[in-house]
Amino acid sequence: MDDDVALVELAGVSKTYGGVRAVRSVDFTVRAGEVHALLGENGAGKSTLMKVLSGEVTAEEGAIRIGGVPVRFARPADAQRAGVAMIHQELDLVPALSVAENVFLGREPHTRYGVLDRKRMVRDTAALLARSGVDLDATVAVERLRTGEQQLVTIAKALSLNAQILIMDEPTSALSPREVEQLFTVIDQLRTSGVALVYISHRMEEIGRVADRATVLRNGEVVAEFAARELTATQVAEAMVGRPVVQMFTAETKPSESDHVLVVDELVVTPRAGRREPAGVSLKVGAGEIVGVAGLLGSGRTELLETLYGASPGTITGGEIRLGGRPYRPRSPRDALRHGVAFVPEDRRVSGLALDHSVLANTVLSIVGTLARFGVVAAGREREIARAEAGRLGVKLRTPADPVGTLSGGNQQKVVIARALLTEPQLLVLDEPTRGVDVGAKAEIYRILGEVAQTGVGILLASSEPAELVGVCDRVVVLRGGKSVHELDTALAGEGELLAASMGDVR
Repeated sequence: MDDDVALVELAGVSKTYGGVRAVRSVDFTVRAGEVHALLGENGAGKSTLMKVLSGEVTAEEGAIRIGGVPVRFARPADAQRAGVAMIHQELDLVPALSVAENVFLGREPHTRYGVLDRKRMVRDTAALLARSGVDLDATVAVERLRTGEQQLVTIAKALSLNAQILIMDEPTSALSPREVEQLFTVIDQLRTSGVALVYISHRMEEIGRVADRATVLRNGEVVAEFAARELTATQVAEAMVGRPVVQMFTAETKPSESDHVLVVDELVVTPRAGRREPAGVSLKVGAGEIVGVAGLLGSGRTELLETLYGASPGTITGGEIRLGGRPYRPRSPRDALRHGVAFVPEDRRVSGLALDHSVLANTVLSIVGTLARFGVVAAGREREIARAEAGRLGVKLRTPADPVGTLSGGNQQKVVIARALLTEPQLLVLDEPTRGVDVGAKAEIYRILGEVAQTGVGILLASSEPAELVGVCDRVVVLRGGKSVHELDTALAGEGELLAASMGDVR
């Protein structure tokens, strides 16, 4: 790799939305065969900068050079012709179509007689997959693939455009550890072939593993650049937020001596295809206690939480659940809410929010029935509650009337949590509460959970991040194969012990 020549160069790029400067005079380069990580809080300008590079938006100021040649993109097709491709966090694949049909969608080759050349599509797709070291059947429907395999299909699709500059936005957010390693192997092969990669992620362990350099944005400006392999989470956090970060995980809780809010004893749920239902889960959550749920992909974490919230399609066939000392078998989410159980789902954009509706509507949705008098809800009262919750949880917004989809990921997650807390639950259940949010928003969410626990609410938190579980929770219950197999006291055990227990080593 030539250290002096950048394959792609952004110089003095600025972009404004509605009078707000999203990106301000940013310089950013990527060399051939380099992985350059782009870091920053949600709203720091990462997405805008990459939209400029991929042709989705046009900058008012600055220049783009590809291979030293000035270019200007009016639309994504212009960027693709110049060798730039972007893989978004939400994969843009058509599930019912085959791998080959997705790769060549909109650019299908035809024979000399004008007939769709399916053999060529399959042959060329197989070659693209092989280039990335991927062994997939090009004729299989995408909907039959695992998420990690679908991610690799999007890479093959980008390579079919002869992409020499590949932008990856949170590419591992929905992948299992095994799929992550497979993706990293593909990235290493792309690097060797001279492809320049921009890698956007909130996961620090990935940056050190895959990136060469890391640039941090704050408020639309470049504030730091690091050699990625020498980078620490503290350095990034302090650069992102602009102040010292004393402790990443700050939820301070003291387990209550009162009766347990939740007792689950050998819970069994009828299995369903594609789901790992509880098959012998036992755990307890005390008032004012944060209990974590750990386990590898397929361990049954999400299925357990959905069962407790009455959202599981399965039927409880064994064991017992006691809530507040009384038998509890939720028939539906509405029934769970009536019993004082609130749930923050794993995917806020799909299951947690109505993105086109206002912050106000999304916040008060859980209590709108209690606000109505004679069938009418006072708009002033709704606004008052929404503003109060936004202030209490530190939601950054212009006005509660704004669509919730316009907020950053961290602020969207705070809205989901606010809605759950408005029901005044005795048990708060959260599934991956900090997935896809930046380090600053994570710290804020941990602060919120600590304050909620101190009011006596029991909290059950499932996460795939060992550092989060160890740092936030009082105890962690480990699931494997739908069963609870171990419990760790986080005052005595660390991330290594938790990972070992999740993988089957319970020494």
